[in-house]
Amino acid sequence: MERLRLWAQALWVFLSNGYWAFPVSGTLYQGPLKVLCSPGLNCYSCPAATAFCPIGSLQQLLLGVRLALRSGHLYLGAYVLGCMGLMGTVFGRLICGWACPFGLVQELLHRIPSPKVAVPGLFVWGKYLVLLVLVVILPLTVIDDFGLGLPWFCKFLCPAGTLEAGIPMMLLMPDLRSGVGVLYLYKLSLLALVLLWAIAACRPFCRTLCPLGAFYGLFNRFSLIRLKFNADNCTKCGACHRICPVDIRVDQSPNSGECIRCLRCCIEACQFDALSVEIAGYAWRTRPAPSDQPRALNGCS
Repeated sequence: MERLRLWAQALWVFLSNGYWAFPVSGTLYQGPLKVLCSPGLNCYSCPAATAFCPIGSLQQLLLGVRLALRSGHLYLGAYVLGCMGLMGTVFGRLICGWACPFGLVQELLHRIPSPKVAVPGLFVWGKYLVLLVLVVILPLTVIDDFGLGLPWFCKFLCPAGTLEAGIPMMLLMPDLRSGVGVLYLYKLSLLALVLLWAIAACRPFCRTLCPLGAFYGLFNRFSLIRLKFNADNCTKCGACHRICPVDIRVDQSPNSGECIRCLRCCIEACQFDALSVEIAGYAWRTRPAPSDQPRALNGCS
């Protein structure tokens, strides 16, 4: 299951960033696929990106609402919100565990041998604050003289944008280097801190700062794909908790908003059929052979 998940993540990296002509063209992809919503956090301005980022598009929608109202128009953004809502309803945070390019980057970094640390429980609320304040409130309320807001999350926080767009565009277009200032250096420093943190802690950005993860997490309890816990079979051995990469007590909250639905951890660790995957109401569980049992008891590996 774990190998399948890693292959799925790698596949989505290439599907979301499939325009490999950019070194020759020197431009961003602007073809027909750019109207499709990428399921994971993937910067629209990445020169290889073939789909739009849901969080970036949501901000663009909200920062123009005031100007649209002034001109007598109201854009509800049904397509953007509909795409995000549909994916959340069907998958919940399974998207984070199976289809997010920046999530894969963090997992691979966590495999580097180093002392490992836990993410403080209080920090997980940070992503909901980011979603509410940087993605929704500030783009709606803080506007310029023309009535437009700013994409606060993309401009001041998103490390995925720096990694996928900021650095490649600087390499691709040398003329941009003369405009490098404090903001770009700040974003580089922030990216470096997140990547270093990812070596020591499993998916720290996903768990503490990612607004897309916060949004999908709101659907975890209601999505078509969920975890099902059978209390009668549970022996309270704690195996599911010890192996969980995001430190969830699966036996207490199997559909926590923090669960990224990696599926290999708790499902394969449980030897008593207390946990299964529920797809549209139907339970599904596969037990690996004894030799295939996961050896790691914590982390992303």
